[in-house]
Amino acid sequence: MFKYLTVSALTFIGFSLMLSCSRESRSISVSENIILADTFLVHRRQSHIGQEVYTIDKTEAGFTISAMQGENERGRISGTRAKLMMDRNLTPLYYENIRVADKDTTNILKVEYTDVGIVVSELFMEPVKVFDKESFPLHSDIPAAMEMMLYHYYFTNNKPERIKTLPRGEVKISFSKQDTVLINGEHIVLDRYTATGINWGKRTLWVDQNKNLIAVVYANTQFRELIRKGFEVALPTFVQGNVEEQMRALDDYTNKVPARYSDVMALVGADIISGLKNETDKNMTMLIEKGVISRIGKREEVEIPEHALIIDLTGKVLMPGLWDMHAHANQVQFAPAYLAGGITTYRDLGNEIEFATAFRDAISNKNALGPDILLGGMTDGEGITGNGVVRARTQEEAVDVVNRYHKLGYDQIKIYNGVEPDIVKTLTSEAHKKGMTVSGHVPRKVGNAKKAIELGMDHLNHRAMFLSLLFPEEDLSSLGRFFLAEREITDQQIDDAIAILLKNKTVLDPTIALDVIRNIPWKTPVETVEPDAYRIAPELFEGKRFQKGVSPQQAAQAQVEIQKSMEIIGMFQKAGVHIVAGTDNAIPVFSLYTEIETYQRLGNFTNLEAIQSATIVSARSMGLDKHTGSLEVGKQADIAILDKNPLEDISHIRSVQAVMTNGKYYDCDPLWQAADFLVKQNK
Repeated sequence: MFKYLTVSALTFIGFSLMLSCSRESRSISVSENIILADTFLVHRRQSHIGQEVYTIDKTEAGFTISAMQGENERGRISGTRAKLMMDRNLTPLYYENIRVADKDTTNILKVEYTDVGIVVSELFMEPVKVFDKESFPLHSDIPAAMEMMLYHYYFTNNKPERIKTLPRGEVKISFSKQDTVLINGEHIVLDRYTATGINWGKRTLWVDQNKNLIAVVYANTQFRELIRKGFEVALPTFVQGNVEEQMRALDDYTNKVPARYSDVMALVGADIISGLKNETDKNMTMLIEKGVISRIGKREEVEIPEHALIIDLTGKVLMPGLWDMHAHANQVQFAPAYLAGGITTYRDLGNEIEFATAFRDAISNKNALGPDILLGGMTDGEGITGNGVVRARTQEEAVDVVNRYHKLGYDQIKIYNGVEPDIVKTLTSEAHKKGMTVSGHVPRKVGNAKKAIELGMDHLNHRAMFLSLLFPEEDLSSLGRFFLAEREITDQQIDDAIAILLKNKTVLDPTIALDVIRNIPWKTPVETVEPDAYRIAPELFEGKRFQKGVSPQQAAQAQVEIQKSMEIIGMFQKAGVHIVAGTDNAIPVFSLYTEIETYQRLGNFTNLEAIQSATIVSARSMGLDKHTGSLEVGKQADIAILDKNPLEDISHIRSVQAVMTNGKYYDCDPLWQAADFLVKQNK
């Protein structure tokens, strides 16, 4: 299965001896056990979507590592080509990582080591020169072969506490435990490590006893599992190991991020937005007992119990905690990040079952730090373009899917693009029998939002999909990308659509911020439409800052499309259709603000109505409005504490400075820092 570097023992010494040497005295040889050529299988949410083939060539100067990674990710063909050159000491000499997709070749990162400095050229950025040669080049999408060499570099250098990286940051690598996997009848012991500083948060990795990389699991908002060919049967071990490491990280956040708690708490002196009326109650006091609001009244009228924990919030504004109704929170870093943004509840619409269930249960059952989590269980149809590994291709599989998610306490079934119409009907029928609702896309063969609703779908995601309801006799695939910009929409079309939505109590999840961000002109920094994007973790920012973008002509068309979409969605909202705010993780946390602001700016929502899309309307759509979603006596104290009033200016939604959830009060700055986001200055 493997090809090993085979050289004379007189020329190269063993790897164990290399580890025992200091950097100054170490051998200039490389381990004879490094795997020189092999394949890693690429998985997304445990579904095999591609592979990476690599080779390592020995030269007089050292070693050249070449890797080609290709994916068919839900029908989108893409790939990267990378080269890493290292000397005989495994010190980097050159690195490049090139994206190859859609007839476009783009240099993501190039690092050239010279005698007078290191030249770093990053995607769409001006080249910069640095002088610290004790560093390792990497990007958050580093190929597995190059990542393997990073770990060999780590072991060869006697496991340094930190490894400086280019173009920024540092990597920390820590041993966790050993796992044993069964491969072809043989029990193989692997060492499990975690690494931070490559992607956002931790990645979990396994190396064999020769320190060759066997598997790595990470998210960066989208799960990936890269597994050396031959070890794919151990995928469940790698998935579960990553869940364990993520839960340990969540425990660390819970123990280290300070919270204020008492069975009785008094929030004194703030103005209050209940979320139910377009008014602000001034200079109020709110009493909270065991996480539930017990009294709200004028400051001078509320008697505070002697044993209460008093928090003076004079000059602040309290409002209901926000909801993100279209999340894909694939790592525990979302827990502090969401809370820091004032988000106290989110609905996850597609995740790995093992992680999402453990994440939810740690927060709800073990008092871990984080917002309340509602889960929608993803399922798709047949084929490589499918999403994830949970598939409903037959009636029997559809019943099993619903039963599986129901037993795990999921709130919804999430239907994706490849599900057949008759299977959609079975999924919705079985879900409704069990008291679950059904959310999702309009599947390709269903063709139209009207048909999806008729088949029993309760919630529809993404404005382009559900606005096909305006053309009930046409398939979405035939409408084109900018079907509203290119057509006149009549009042009758809108009225007919509203009638269907109200009759079926259909909930709509536009994710309009995703459209705003994806349709900026090529090479345009995302901060032009999302002003807080620069604050996200650096490993996220490097991939989010420059979206693929569109041509100037397409950007202009998209603006018309977005404007018309929001005008129609605004009409739906005024008629009583439930519109809920969600991000789809365009820019984690901050896209929720963009979503709310866009409803108000382009959709003719009032400030209150825009806020309600992410508070009480979201709670109603999930049947939880008796418990949360507004600030009322008897409801959970899910509260965002702001510096400024968003009823006066919707952009003040961004001024969250503290949050309360599950009976705990958190200041936002420590939460931002825990999530590795920048703290907002000049609040």
